[in-house]
Amino acid sequence: MKGDRMSVREKASRDASLWMIRLQENPEDAGVRRRFESWLRDSVNAAAWAETERMSEAIGEAEPRHADRWEPFLAARARSDETVDGEGIARGPLPRRDIRGGTTAGRGPFTRRKRRVKLHHVGAVAAFSIFLVVLGPYLLRAMQADYMTGTAELRTISLEDDSTVTLAPDSAVSVSFTKDERLVHLLAGEAFFEVNPDSQRPFRVAGDDVRVTAVGTSFSVRQGDDQAGVGVAQGVVRVNGIGAWQGTETLTIGETMLVVDGGGIVRAKVPVSQIAAWRHHQLIAEDQPLEEVVGYLRHYFAGAIIVTSEELVRQPVTGVFTLDDPVRALRGIARSQHARVRQITPWLLVMSAS
Repeated sequence: MKGDRMSVREKASRDASLWMIRLQENPEDAGVRRRFESWLRDSVNAAAWAETERMSEAIGEAEPRHADRWEPFLAARARSDETVDGEGIARGPLPRRDIRGGTTAGRGPFTRRKRRVKLHHVGAVAAFSIFLVVLGPYLLRAMQADYMTGTAELRTISLEDDSTVTLAPDSAVSVSFTKDERLVHLLAGEAFFEVNPDSQRPFRVAGDDVRVTAVGTSFSVRQGDDQAGVGVAQGVVRVNGIGAWQGTETLTIGETMLVVDGGGIVRAKVPVSQIAAWRHHQLIAEDQPLEEVVGYLRHYFAGAIIVTSEELVRQPVTGVFTLDDPVRALRGIARSQHARVRQITPWLLVMSAS
């Protein structure tokens, strides 16, 4: 009976996703709306619809990275194309679509032919907006980086001094070697460094929040949106804060340090095998918030992962998960939290409370 019930719930979830598409594509079709209202009367369907709406809101509220850099360009592009057929296109956001009750804005007085031309133009601008949201950060990174990786890609680079850099997925670095210094800028993501000693030229790694100096050592550096992290597998490193945190710390083998949003630091001692465990295709979590663990897993999934419950994202996660199969890893994380995972498409996973 339990299996049958789950099957009904899964079908309702799939149907809810399809109804959202139908309603958005046919907002003025009374027949579609009547069939939807009839479907919605079932309590299981209503629950599935509520969850799908939460998912849609979560996607809509996601803020793209580096928007401050590319949004002015998009705004200028939109302003340069404000007229079609001699008529102005309304400024401001497009009318918000209310699936239950049509649009929140009135209809314009123009004819069907002109409306089609206008919507075609607006659609082109919208498509260009989506292009920038998805690829903008990637293009900015590509213009600055000497080496970079994509989703689920690991890459090891040999530098001119015989040191090596292993890049985690979705990571990028630029390299600047002079006669006095070996400097690597971590532009995004995480990297593991194995440094060839050179007393005349210190080896430094710079991120947005920290600058790490090493002498004959192996260590990892991670630069995220809200925190930076350093872990030492061998030798000694010195960490200097160049962001909100302005201190100096020395780390030795097996020690890690996080610089969190706001300038605080968290130090810990871990087994060396846990330093940059991603090199061995492992995700190791110990009482980490689910939001942080899922955020890490996103670098291994060629699509979007949405968590619909605010309470769920704060739950602690402990375990070892394989990164070779991110969908399986996400389902394992969900089981540990008594949650469930829906795969809406091959490129969209949704985790929600059971």
